[in-house]
Amino acid sequence: MDAIQQELLEQVAGLHEVPEGAYNIRANGEMAGRNTTANIDIITKEDCPGIDIRIKPGTKSESVHIPVVLSQSGLQESVYNDFFVGEDCDITIIAGCGIHNGGSAASAHSGIHRFFVDKNYGSGDGSGERIMNPTTEIHLAQGAFLEMETVQIKGIDSTARTTTAEVAEGAGLVIKEKIMTLGKQYAETDFTVNMAGADSSVDLISRSVAKDRSRQIFRSRIVGNASCHGHSECDAIIMDEASVSAIPELTANNIDANLIHEAAIGKIAGEQLIKLMTLGLTEKEAEEQIVKGFLK
Repeated sequence: MDAIQQELLEQVAGLHEVPEGAYNIRANGEMAGRNTTANIDIITKEDCPGIDIRIKPGTKSESVHIPVVLSQSGLQESVYNDFFVGEDCDITIIAGCGIHNGGSAASAHSGIHRFFVDKNYGSGDGSGERIMNPTTEIHLAQGAFLEMETVQIKGIDSTARTTTAEVAEGAGLVIKEKIMTLGKQYAETDFTVNMAGADSSVDLISRSVAKDRSRQIFRSRIVGNASCHGHSECDAIIMDEASVSAIPELTANNIDANLIHEAAIGKIAGEQLIKLMTLGLTEKEAEEQIVKGFLK
């Protein structure tokens, strides 16, 4: 891989060298490296671009890296990745996309990820003009648990992040996203979660900062079809001439469905700036520290 692609890997997946465990590295539309383990197999799809990741039941303390980097201007691709996670697993999944565009043609990557999770699953991290449109489809079986983190900090001109989930009896889902936009960037988040089983739960948490003339839209739909707990939270800092919209939707189809949405959009409080400036920071430095702490 060239220097630009290596830098992108470091930024989106924290990889300074070839990772341990299972991995599949995709660069400019081609496979750049792959490794499987005794418990984790990675198979190239035959009917469309993408891979199947199959994790054996009982796999513990292992990781899967599937980063994608684009450094070729004008390259546009859609990739379909399916995860099949066996019962009683505890693994970490890192899926990042980095785009460097030094030309005039748009470069775009659309990653469609589907998770089929059996009982007792652990957690995962999920973190281009530059266009990125990730789609995530989650199926949680009885008693399964999935925690997913997504991060987009600057760098992407336009993104539409779509996540759908089906949560069965006793299963739990936690999704945390962090987004920062600036310039004329646009970021759209769309969550749809169907609480299909008794004692299921979901927690959707979004933290975002919109600067300059950028725009953000956050949509969350939680449907409670059984005794369940659903929580959606959107907190955003708006700066300059930016625009932020939070659009929640809660539907209870069961008398024991407990659904909550919280949203807050506002500017940085003046007293916060003054407090940091009294410690010797400039106004710009104070703003940067507040934003950094908010997105931590």
